[in-house]
Amino acid sequence: MAGNSFGTIFKVTTFGESHGKAIGGIIDGCPSGVEIDLEAIQNELNRRKPGQSKIVTQRKEPDTIEFLSGIFEGKTTGTSIGFVIENTNQKSKDYGHIKDVYRPSHADYTYDQKYGNRDYRGGGRSSARETACRVVAGAVAKQFLKSIQFHAYVSSVGKIQLEETDAIDFAEIEKNPVRCPNAEKASEMETYIKQIRKEGDTVGGVVSCVIKNVPVGLGEPVFDKLHAQLGKAMLSINAVKGFEYGSGFEGAQMRGSEHNDHFNEDGSTKTNFSGGVQGGISNGMDIHFKVAFKPVATLMQKQETINSQGEKVEMEGKGRHDPCVVPRAVPIVEAMAALVIADFLLINRTTKA
Repeated sequence: MAGNSFGTIFKVTTFGESHGKAIGGIIDGCPSGVEIDLEAIQNELNRRKPGQSKIVTQRKEPDTIEFLSGIFEGKTTGTSIGFVIENTNQKSKDYGHIKDVYRPSHADYTYDQKYGNRDYRGGGRSSARETACRVVAGAVAKQFLKSIQFHAYVSSVGKIQLEETDAIDFAEIEKNPVRCPNAEKASEMETYIKQIRKEGDTVGGVVSCVIKNVPVGLGEPVFDKLHAQLGKAMLSINAVKGFEYGSGFEGAQMRGSEHNDHFNEDGSTKTNFSGGVQGGISNGMDIHFKVAFKPVATLMQKQETINSQGEKVEMEGKGRHDPCVVPRAVPIVEAMAALVIADFLLINRTTKA
């Protein structure tokens, strides 16, 4: 299997399966001398971990991080940073009924066709459990990017969404289990997710992200545009079905006279339809983007599917699954964004005289 690494200079390679002994990774390219706050990294993992509220999967994983290399006396050494996170609460028997059955909209069929075998216990390598490793790498990147702020939040669950007239308070994000920056909408979303769970169904949603204090000049103008790399980063996250930045698809309905971001004398712009990126390069304005997540494919209700012999069968999900992934996806979106920004900052260092 290829494609286990992300980044050019600031690079993370992850390993492990959902029901294996452990998951982990190696972070290459992090400069030496970066002060590492281990408690802050663990806190980022806690934001992603299962079992944190009644509206997420009840798998109980402490997700305790253990660093093996690359950090000495609280600072990075410039060498590879190795880490592991033990899996402690696997219930592989919950997946015995799908050993020879392909779950609809999962990776089961494609994995079997590509590799000739698959780890049916929780999806193996295709499980979202792998994203814990990304959160670790992103947390390290954030500590390298001290002055840059990442604010991801849930902006919609199903058809319940934040409107332009709704107040947004970043301080509210971690005060509710949905991670919505509006307390009233958060309560509505939470009630809806609980209802969906009782019905044995799932629902999708959108995570929005604002990156503040990004310097001008990040991104390369042709194939490695900043927004293209952000798009790749987000689309690599499990269950993601769409990415848009700035005005996004709504911009396609506007006229140029409405859409152009006119300059202020200091180089900032009066509007920000560009989403902080022009010509593939950051322009110093806040970067805005949205990430769409599909409904979780595992349902606690009967579905028709096929088995490995191509026979039609009926199956029903078992075990512990998220009725909606977006609350736990918030720290993952921030982590992947931090990896992209850190990488481009280091690339800039190599291209300046």
